[in-house]
Amino acid sequence: MEIVLIRHAEPEWIKDGRAVVNPPLTDRGRSQARLLGDRMRTAEFDHAYCSPLLRTHQTAEPTLGHHGRDLVIEEWLEEIREPDWHGQPAEHYIRAYRDEMARGAEERWDGIPGGEPVRDFVARIHSGCTEFLLQRGVRRVESPLPLWEIDDPGETIVLFAHAGTNSVVVCHLLGLQPTPWEWERFVIGHASVTRLSAMKLGDGWTFSLTALSDVEHLGPDQRTR
Repeated sequence: MEIVLIRHAEPEWIKDGRAVVNPPLTDRGRSQARLLGDRMRTAEFDHAYCSPLLRTHQTAEPTLGHHGRDLVIEEWLEEIREPDWHGQPAEHYIRAYRDEMARGAEERWDGIPGGEPVRDFVARIHSGCTEFLLQRGVRRVESPLPLWEIDDPGETIVLFAHAGTNSVVVCHLLGLQPTPWEWERFVIGHASVTRLSAMKLGDGWTFSLTALSDVEHLGPDQRTR
């Protein structure tokens, strides 16, 4: 089994000096999405799913178009939910993230005031990923080690999501202890490809991280994060 995690392309977080919630892609982001689609044109996969947010839809469109597939939403893939600051001055948005970075390690579990706490986000992604995989015949073995039972080890699943979501999914599949700064632990670029492949053991399967934030399809001036 292979799980391919694709981060959305560059979004327009700020427009006319104001913060944008659930933003579309920038012009460069649309170009990144097209280049990603060109790379994925010959990729073989069984299923593709997308977060409910606009930036992932626009990122997925070129790839899905090449394969004649419709957009299929998985709600659990949604990124950590931000405060309701749409239309507020960009300085307020930027300051909130700077303040978050300056907090102590344990305090960061609380997240940005008014937004989804990081502890709740991590729990939501772990729960959503567990249920998603269970429905597809992938079950965690009762063991202190990250072992799985997989009914169809030849299946490939593509998920179009976000830096936070993808980072937490990586931790979940590898059996790593979560932190409230997964975005910084795994640096994942826009329109990048991350791959996890199942490896057979004597008493189950485990996942190997075979590629992290692969952006070889993007030129140097197209690489953003």
